[in-house]
Amino acid sequence: MIKIDEKAPEFCLPNQDDIEICSRDLKGKWVVLYFYPRDNTPGCTTEACEFTEAAPDFSDLNAVILGVSADTTKKHRNFIEKQNLGITLLSDESTEMMQEYGVWQMKKNYGKEYMGIVRSTFIINPEGIVKAVFEKVRVKEHVAKVQEELLRLQV
Repeated sequence: MIKIDEKAPEFCLPNQDDIEICSRDLKGKWVVLYFYPRDNTPGCTTEACEFTEAAPDFSDLNAVILGVSADTTKKHRNFIEKQNLGITLLSDESTEMMQEYGVWQMKKNYGKEYMGIVRSTFIINPEGIVKAVFEKVRVKEHVAKVQEELLRLQV
């Protein structure tokens, strides 16, 4: 997994509207990059709704919120419409970006092993350097913790 003070891996991925979003276009802004397993599941829905609710506060801190999963752009559109989300979701169907960030890992569930997304969040500064890493995220109060850390980093 990418560590604090490392350069964030560059990326270009389609968002929910099939518009390519590239890290190079985000220079000069703080980026809250969160990886989540799947659209329209309970934990992922809670996390996305809480990030949507807090989006104006993050915007005031010159930060953009990007959610990333392996879901298709069509699934992202449905998720956004169904949950009335106000954040950008990126589609990494190849899992290439998730592998670069180290969040595509071996997981175990009911004795079965499989590759999947470990819920993680990265705060990247305007120069493209990772300044905070939240691994194996528990959704409850996560958005508030990310916001507190972003505030702390900007002081």
